[in-house]
Amino acid sequence: MLDRLDKALRARPEQPAVLSATRAGGTRVRATRGELAEMADDFAAALHARGLRAGDTVGVAVRPGPRALAVLLALWRLGLRGAVLDPGAGAEVLRARLALARPALVLADGAAQAVAGWARPLARRAALELPELGSLGPVATVGPRLPGCAPALERGAPRAGVPAGYDGDGDAVVVFTSGTTSRPRAVVHTRAGLAAGMETVSALFEGGADGPVLGGTFFVLVPSLTHGAPVALPARSPATLARQLARLGPRDTYLTPPQLRDALGAGARFGGRVWTGSAPAGAGLLGRVREAGAEQAWGVYALTELFPAAAVESREKAAFEGVGDLVGSPLPGVRTAVDADGQLLLTGPAARDRYLGEEPDPWVATGDRARLDGAGRIVLEGRCKDMVLRRAENIYPGLYEPALHVPGVELGVLVGVPAGDGDERLVAVVQPQPGVPEPALRAALSEPLRRMGTARPDALLFARIPLSGRSRKPDRAAVSALAAARLGGGAR
Repeated sequence: MLDRLDKALRARPEQPAVLSATRAGGTRVRATRGELAEMADDFAAALHARGLRAGDTVGVAVRPGPRALAVLLALWRLGLRGAVLDPGAGAEVLRARLALARPALVLADGAAQAVAGWARPLARRAALELPELGSLGPVATVGPRLPGCAPALERGAPRAGVPAGYDGDGDAVVVFTSGTTSRPRAVVHTRAGLAAGMETVSALFEGGADGPVLGGTFFVLVPSLTHGAPVALPARSPATLARQLARLGPRDTYLTPPQLRDALGAGARFGGRVWTGSAPAGAGLLGRVREAGAEQAWGVYALTELFPAAAVESREKAAFEGVGDLVGSPLPGVRTAVDADGQLLLTGPAARDRYLGEEPDPWVATGDRARLDGAGRIVLEGRCKDMVLRRAENIYPGLYEPALHVPGVELGVLVGVPAGDGDERLVAVVQPQPGVPEPALRAALSEPLRRMGTARPDALLFARIPLSGRSRKPDRAAVSALAAARLGGGAR
């Protein structure tokens, strides 16, 4: 599909491709189709001139938008592997993850370099943090340079000799995540797997009315642009997003559950089809979207390792009377199995090839307990382990709990507490050592908690942590119940 997108952009170069919203909700053209194709050509020529060749890894720290999409097209054209650098993970975590995939070059926009440098104190307040990018490899700036930025990626490099495309398979993208332990993992998708996922999304979007699409992920941008529809990036402010929806009238809208809740809170009205994923979306939330005007409201079940896997429309979900969370029928090509522990396993053309440093495995262990109902639909019954899902982000406690163990802490764990509509609050529960005052511990934990980035807990509680089993490990279910009771009573 990325090959088809490249040709489609050149067929109608004057048409708008990527849109954004003004504060009043009006539409602003960020890039035409021709400008997007020209930018991708420039990036491909510059990367080729630097000596990068198929199979090399390029770190990418570029905000979603035309430049990020043009970078993806350039990497695809040259057969390069893109490693997505997420500033929300925290510098220490990201540095550990990057040890698994050292980039030959890091492409970063000015904002990312500011987060990693002079604007670090301000960025930390927003739970954003990057390690010093120069320590990861050579850095080149994409887009406008800010003070302290690396030299710009050369534009205008000779295009003679630049490959017109890459016909092989091989790795396309590395997306960093963590396992359910403290060992970071990196999901590797091949070119064939990435293309298969985009084809599945394209099939979901087929049949809609003509008009723009609202959404910010590559899995929305690429199929929509390939079919000729402009894509509008969602406004960050809920009030502006509500105005953007009213003025744009998108045929298809893709927002995460937190974005949907915020937009509904701002009085947003919808039309056409609305899609949501990245976190659980209950029947209540989907129903509210339809009550706000959407013709259809779909929940998409997807993982970093396989996107997308299943989908369900609000009316089907609301009609389900069984126990558990109905996430729909497996999408074409997706096969399911349930292991001896009740964990859902998935495979299909869009499944990740492997985890970096490990052997390929066709089956993805989802971490979700599930069953298949009589119609073959997937019904989730909870998570097998202790992963916490908050505002569309997977948070693995084992990655961050060591930071809780400052002097004076006997034991510390992170647990999820239901926050309603499928979302969770992340709570740090700390057991002080005897005689250690809580105010002193709160002060000592302030900096470690801040360094957790987007995994920073919503609340910090002091309590004796329940233990269970012969090994006397923390009883996470009991800790979560304790935290819910305390928070329900107004504890800070």
